[in-house]
Amino acid sequence: MPDKELRMKRAGTGTPRTVMLAIAGDSAAGKTTLTRGLVDALGADRITSLCVDDYHRYDRQERKGLPFTALHPDCNYIQIMEQHLQLLAMGSPILKPVYDHSTGELTRPELVEPTEFVIVEGLLPLHSKLSRACFDITVYLDPPEEIRREWKVTRDTSKRGYGSDQVLAELDKREPESAEFIRPQRSDADIVVRFGPIEGRQDPPDTPLSAELLLRPTIRHPDLTGVFADGDRSAMHLTLLRDDDGRPIDALHVHGYVPPEDSQTLEKAIWSELGAESDLPGSLGQLGENGRSEPLAITQLLLLYHLLEASR
Repeated sequence: MPDKELRMKRAGTGTPRTVMLAIAGDSAAGKTTLTRGLVDALGADRITSLCVDDYHRYDRQERKGLPFTALHPDCNYIQIMEQHLQLLAMGSPILKPVYDHSTGELTRPELVEPTEFVIVEGLLPLHSKLSRACFDITVYLDPPEEIRREWKVTRDTSKRGYGSDQVLAELDKREPESAEFIRPQRSDADIVVRFGPIEGRQDPPDTPLSAELLLRPTIRHPDLTGVFADGDRSAMHLTLLRDDDGRPIDALHVHGYVPPEDSQTLEKAIWSELGAESDLPGSLGQLGENGRSEPLAITQLLLLYHLLEASR
């Protein structure tokens, strides 16, 4: 189905339909962490999450002899991914392939039945016009490269059986394809999220990471101007920037050391825009067993706002 026809068909259903959120980004950019908080907030009965990296054509052993890496579209069943995204967007189940990242093997496919909300994360969910047409909200995670490399080494050595030298060599090998196929998806995202240190500051190494959220006018964002109208907001502010194409864009900055009372003010403002009667989900911003990040909590809450708003 052509992308424009799909958009029109989804918009004209007139009945409640599945709300689709895409979270794209390079390997170890934080996609799974961001997704996990949203699933915990809404509950597994209301939200389904899947990873499009499961559409790899080849297992890890087979890829060793190929002239491209897992980031290349030719290493993935893009057409099947597109077909499955269309089915999910129209409320139909799929039999999704499964790639086991811990072993590098392709395993038994699994049945995925769309619920009220579906989150699709991975390397290439925004690669084509047709796949982009399946989503109501699109996000791209864009951490500084040195931060992403650290996350990649930590994850792959602790969970995927690699040595640090292997991970670094693979990162270097993948860089041309990251530049050609992964990073261009940034321009097609409604929201670009960057977790990292504050640029230009020499904070101690253990300073919590800050967040910068570029809020493009491709979707309607909550009105946050009232939150920043009064008082000292040096740890959290909204500015007007120029996007890569020169157009104006709102940028929400939440510093890692933002006081909880300030972040709670912003969270309540976002939540009140929905007119929600329930309390704010307590699972937002969780890092590991006991850690919490205020910038992560606000990022997840903003995405939760868009999911609930789209469901209306």
